[in-house]
Amino acid sequence: MRADTVNIALPKGRLGDKVYAVLEKAGYGCPELPGGGRRLVFETPDGAARYFFVKPSDVAIYVERGAADMGVAGKDILLEYTPDVYELLDFGVGRCKMCVCGKPGRKDDPSSTLRVATKFTKITRDYYAGLGRDIDIIHLNGSIELAPLLGLSDVIVDIVETGATLRENGLAPLAEVCDISARLIANKAAYKFKYNAVAELTNRLQAVLEGRS
Repeated sequence: MRADTVNIALPKGRLGDKVYAVLEKAGYGCPELPGGGRRLVFETPDGAARYFFVKPSDVAIYVERGAADMGVAGKDILLEYTPDVYELLDFGVGRCKMCVCGKPGRKDDPSSTLRVATKFTKITRDYYAGLGRDIDIIHLNGSIELAPLLGLSDVIVDIVETGATLRENGLAPLAEVCDISARLIANKAAYKFKYNAVAELTNRLQAVLEGRS
């Protein structure tokens, strides 16, 4: 492996496939990667980049801890866990929104504490702090939509892509918290010591995303 090989953590699944397609167009393709079987690490023929796929929520950990020089993580992960990394680029894929959701037409009563179910506790706390709203956060890991249906919470804060699950359960977006998309991130030490390689990769990706190559 070259001294300036950039180790890149990619999220498993459709998002990772979309991101890799951009990397391939930027000249960082790896012929062995598609259909790579059980292999976990793949290197480009010229040794410029080395890829490994991890659980989406783990990408930022690999990058922050230095196991990966760069990675691609959702903005929701960066906002929720605030890893100590550099955010270099918006890939523009995996676009969705973080929203407050509840029963359609629900009117908020500021005089009472709002019960909010979510797995994004920091994002939720920061959002309502900005509004000066008193809330009770109920941390859940799955089936968030059940909370207002069963009276556990008044509203939920969750990622909304198409809104189909909300509609099927009689819920709707009530307010937008923030936009979410995949972001290119870098380890701070790698950014310093592998600056030329990291900058070249970032610039080539930017060119592809802007349609300049």
